[in-house]
Parts: sequence; C-alpha cells; structure tokens
Amino acid sequence: MQWGYTCSSEEFAARDLTSFARAAEQAGFEFVTVSDHFHPWTTSQGHSPFAWTTVAAIAATTERVQIGTGVTCPLIRIHPAIVAQAAASSNELSAGRFFLGVGTGEALNEHITGERWPAIEQRREMLIEAISVMRALWDGETVDHQGAYYTVENARLFTLPHSPIELICAAAGPKSAELAAKHADGIWVTSPASDTVDAYRKAGGTGRVIGQLTLSWNHDEDAARRIAFEQWPNAALAGQLSQDLPTWTHFEDATKLASVDDVAEQVIAGDDVAAGVKAVDDFKRAGVTALHFHQVGPDQLGFIEWWSSTLHRELDGLAAA
Repeated sequence: MQWGYTCSSEEFAARDLTSFARAAEQAGFEFVTVSDHFHPWTTSQGHSPFAWTTVAAIAATTERVQIGTGVTCPLIRIHPAIVAQAAASSNELSAGRFFLGVGTGEALNEHITGERWPAIEQRREMLIEAISVMRALWDGETVDHQGAYYTVENARLFTLPHSPIELICAAAGPKSAELAAKHADGIWVTSPASDTVDAYRKAGGTGRVIGQLTLSWNHDEDAARRIAFEQWPNAALAGQLSQDLPTWTHFEDATKLASVDDVAEQVIAGDDVAAGVKAVDDFKRAGVTALHFHQVGPDQLGFIEWWSSTLHRELDGLAAA
C-alpha cells in the first residue's frame, strides 16, 4: 500500500501547505494531495488558497512525492479546458509526478459564478464530457468541441504533460465507481466502502484505489476530540447535505446538531496506534491500494513526526501482510 499526506486547503495557507508537503516527503510519504476548494466548510477552518498555486509550489520545492488534487471539479467553476491546461503544466513542472483527482463537486464551491447547481445525474454526464475534452487536449490535438455542456474552439495545449496524466475519479457509490472504471484511471474513496471498490473492479477498473483517512492526532485524546469537533464538524454530516449546501454558514447551522461524540465517530482522535492500524486495515480489506492521511488541527508537523517514528512502522507490516 502507498502512503500519502493530505494538504488541507480549508485549514492552511498555501505557504504552510508547501512547507508541510516538504516535511511529508522527508518523512517518507509517497504522495501528497491538495484539496481544491473555493470556500472552507466552516469559518473555523479559515482558509481556501487556490489549489493550483499550491500544487505548483509543492512541485517546485519537492523532488520525489507524487502530487494530486483531491479533488478538482472540472464542471462549473473552472472550464475543463482550463483544468486540462493547469494539469498539463503541473505534470510538466513536476516531471510527471502530478496526477489529477476529479469529481462532481459541491455547491459550496461551484455555485459562486451564479450558474445553476445541477442534480447529480447531470453532473455525472458533465464529468464524462469534461474528461473527454481534457484527454483530447492532453493528446496534443487541436480541439473543436460542441457538446451537450461544453464548447471548445481551436484549443491546443502547446505545453503538454511530461508523461500521461493519471486521472482518479472520486466515487461515493457503485454508479460513480462504474463511471470511473470506464472513463478514469482509478477511483478515490473517503471511507472503506467495499461495495464501491467491488463495483469498480467488476466494471473493469484496474487502476489505483485511493482512500482518505481523517484523524486528529494529539497525545491528549480529549484535546484531539475537541480539535476535531471545532475544526472539522462537517465530518458528522452524511449523505447529500455535503454536496448541496451552498455556503459555510449553512454547514455551520447543520453542524450545530452534531456533538463531540458524533465527530469522534468519524475522526480518529488521539495517539492510539492500534486504532490507527485498525482503521488502515479496514481500508486495506475494502480494496484500497493507496491511503492518504488527513490530520485535522494545527499540529501538522507533530503528526508527521509521529507517523514517521511510530505509526509508519506498524503500517509497513500491515501493508506487507
């Protein structure tokens, strides 16, 4: 299994994220991901730097780690032709280390240009068309496209990717997994959902399965639980809410119903190595082949050091099993 580190754009400025990514590389992480948001989920998170600026800074100041957006919505806020150019340049700058995570997005980020927020069925159709546009541009074609959702006229990328761009599609259920198997190179999951992974494999998907594990590391478990509740209360929201709520204030209103215990059910809190190993094993058993860790809270360097000195040793044994 590959190990990754999450650069949480909702919680930190671009300069800090770049520093954390360098520390993660030095600690032995194999890839880093950069969340692509226009807004944080809540005011307490406090940040939302432009993901592509952060990706470029990380690419220019690291040497080994893979770098991916986790994930970009190439549907409304940014036209897929522009995403294709950004991804190609990021791949070229990093000498092929960049991969692109894509998904159908959230209203929180995508409604800002005043466009209508479509239903999920339409967004899946939009994503399929967007992927076809991006792949044509990455092939160096001059693209003229008149589709159901996008128009592209006389577009050609003169700075092409250093190497073929791995495209990973977020999947929250069998339908999205089947879409990924047909149109992407892998899937991205945020929980150890074996039904989603199984659907991807049954539909012919052979690529990486990237998972994300959210935790709040701290030697003081009570402090860890409090930090998770204050900084990442959206973890307690399930279902369609996270896709359709339009502003951070709506998320703050919705999470007023959540408790510290509700968030702790979704976010591992404290420094219990056994709990971390079990959570990772759940992802492994679900078929995840690469896992990145999202540390909630201010002490990112403390978490990276703990992962390197303590948790990583246990996980290497698990990954080899």
